Amino acid sequence: MLMFFFFSMSILIMSFNKKIFWMVQNFIFLLFFLFMIMMMNCNFFPTKISYFLGLDILSYGLILLSLWITSLMFMSSEKIYKYNNKLNYFIFMVIFLMLTLILTFSSLNLFLFYFFFESSLIPTFFLILGWGYQPERLQAGFYLMFYTLFASLPLLMTLLYCQNNLNSLSYFMLFKDYKFSLLYFSLIMAFLVKMPMFFVHLWLLKAHVEAPVSGSMILAGVLLKLGGYGLFRIYILIQSLSMKYNIMFYVISLIGGMLISLMCLMQVDMKALIAYSSVAHMGIAISGLMTLSIWGFMGSYILMIGHGLCSSGLFCLSNIIYERTSSRSLFINKGLMNFIPSISMWWFLLSISNMAAPPSLNLMGEIFLLTSIINWSWLSMFFISLMTFLGGAYSIYLYCSNQHGNLNSLMLNYNISTVRENLVLMLHWLPLNLLILKPDFCMFWI
Repeated sequence: MLMFFFFSMSILIMSFNKKIFWMVQNFIFLLFFLFMIMMMNCNFFPTKISYFLGLDILSYGLILLSLWITSLMFMSSEKIYKYNNKLNYFIFMVIFLMLTLILTFSSLNLFLFYFFFESSLIPTFFLILGWGYQPERLQAGFYLMFYTLFASLPLLMTLLYCQNNLNSLSYFMLFKDYKFSLLYFSLIMAFLVKMPMFFVHLWLLKAHVEAPVSGSMILAGVLLKLGGYGLFRIYILIQSLSMKYNIMFYVISLIGGMLISLMCLMQVDMKALIAYSSVAHMGIAISGLMTLSIWGFMGSYILMIGHGLCSSGLFCLSNIIYERTSSRSLFINKGLMNFIPSISMWWFLLSISNMAAPPSLNLMGEIFLLTSIINWSWLSMFFISLMTFLGGAYSIYLYCSNQHGNLNSLMLNYNISTVRENLVLMLHWLPLNLLILKPDFCMFWI
């Protein structure tokens, strides 16, 4: 693990040279394949690889996702490279963010996990402030900062209490089942804000709309998954309390997901619509986690991986349209099927993946989640059915709104799609639909 850490550090040092933008991106691809190949023979029992770093199947999948999305962030940000917009600072921030994510997912200690979990906030904040599109990005950055920090301070105090009580915060030493209600809420809220849960999701909408394409991709692709990963890790401390209080967050997530799905049908901004759909998908994932069942855990993990690839690809698509028309409005961007047919194909493929059509990974995740949620309570069938139906409705609405209709004459002077753009979209769609061919990768819980 330290080998990959030092490899990442060397890439970070190289970021001060502006002429190696594409070389850095290729190094991250190389790092991804090295990590994947070297860890293939690992049995994925929580393995201590160095003094404070380790790996299991949860860490493995999310580290691979982090490396993959980071490399695609560079490929999607050609405009920053083309206009030399603070290029070396941009490379530094992206690599620093990648490094914090790798350390977050591979930490063997809850305090180190908290430290790197919060460290990922800093480069994200600067990405939004430095390369956002509108003056409102300052407000979006502060929303992101204060929502996260407000929920994280109780988490820090609780971890210090656990350290004093258990004399260790190592994952291997977490054996106590606490019975304090305040401890339950303090541990869980920081991760629910990060996912985010309905009622604490406003920061995500602001951040997505104001962030550059790279910021939106990493937010939707990986940073939202930090919340789910944290819940996986801390449930062992609050098993009894979870059985008592989880129904509260279960109901909020289900009803909130249904309301957010309805709000998706009211959006006119492409990025806002995709951001709202992320909240709806994470609502289903939270509900599955709250059931505390094997199927719920497996479904949440699979949906997190699938949603990371699908949502990142949709944000990349919206940026491709924005670069040509200088607008994300669904009223202005009409008839794009006649204008860029190849991009229209990717809109269709990623939109149906977003609504969990076969053979996408989202389908397998939602099958697991629907089974666990309905098994936990038959009353939730109404909300789940409505969310599934509305998920298909807003995905079709997104596709039809910008692909059909009369072509705006203002767009006729713009370039057609490039090889780079089609490659980026293919690298989102291909793993999303190929991973379902090996469904037994999620059976590590049994």
